[in-house]
Amino acid sequence: MKIGDKVRFLNTIGGGVVKGFQGKDIVLVEDTDGFDIPVLIREVVVIEPAHDIQVRQTVVPTPQFQQNIVSSAIEEPEEVVETREGEVLSVYLAYLPVDIKSLSTTSFECYLVNDSNYYLSFNYMSRSEGGWLSRSVGQIEPNTKIFLEEFGKEVLNDIEQVCLQFIAYKQGKAFQLKNSYSVDLRIDTVKFYKLHSFKENDYFDDEAIMYTVVKRDLATKELAVSSQEIEMAMKEKTTQRPRKEAIVKKPKKEILEIDLHIHELLDNTNGLSPADILEYQIGKFKEVMDENIRSKGKKIVFIHGKGDGILRNSILKELKTNYKSVYFQDASFREYGYGATMVTIK
Repeated sequence: MKIGDKVRFLNTIGGGVVKGFQGKDIVLVEDTDGFDIPVLIREVVVIEPAHDIQVRQTVVPTPQFQQNIVSSAIEEPEEVVETREGEVLSVYLAYLPVDIKSLSTTSFECYLVNDSNYYLSFNYMSRSEGGWLSRSVGQIEPNTKIFLEEFGKEVLNDIEQVCLQFIAYKQGKAFQLKNSYSVDLRIDTVKFYKLHSFKENDYFDDEAIMYTVVKRDLATKELAVSSQEIEMAMKEKTTQRPRKEAIVKKPKKEILEIDLHIHELLDNTNGLSPADILEYQIGKFKEVMDENIRSKGKKIVFIHGKGDGILRNSILKELKTNYKSVYFQDASFREYGYGATMVTIK
């Protein structure tokens, strides 16, 4: 950390620009109001190095600050305070809204929590069409939480499947050997739209969505079946066909019903404008269509209600523009009245 770095507070909302240091443990952070706030170094995280941001004025460290910077660079790292429980690994990913009062528009922060006596060298990744994409790589100290990234709601679809890989070790002392970990997590992005999904926890003053990566040395398997398990099962499956087989008629494909009324999609719509609500409903429609677009013969009924026709017309526009290969019609009047459209995947 150096003068000019842009930092964010770990235990509270806000941050600023580093203006100087007091001793080896205190950093002076200038906030947006121009006040210099003394903060423990371990309670802030650098989000933009000095060479990447525009510093408003040139700050010349006093001789005392210069001496502190040099001395802190050559001192041995502080002794890690270990706990008995910390001899087993407990690792978490945490997601916090920047402004929980504006959940419909706010961005989110991702943190890595290391509740153990071990250093972790980690790689935090998300799944993309071309493979895995590293989002944050580094080292986290024992019994520490660190900021990984800030992202907006437009990125939520990119983090539906994430992976954390890491190895654990201690520095300068003997330790019990731990496994290397590679844990896939399925992120339920719908939770980011619901206020009650953010809960009190042991690691943050603010409410957060917490995902357990490792608990007491055991990796959490959020994915029901991994790609490796599927591959092994395919190899083990016999390819020999029996000479006689009973005729089993395939059941008729069930109709998938999707209710797009906003009260069925969100528990709380406070702060949402009509435009925000329509955007979310259309986003849900696209999500369902994209998930089922390869299921030939699949029938999907989108329940949009009669209302003023804005949602229905928006759906028809999407179908005519982006889903030209499908067939659509008004759904059964007897079952849905005038408020539903049935789509058949061709």
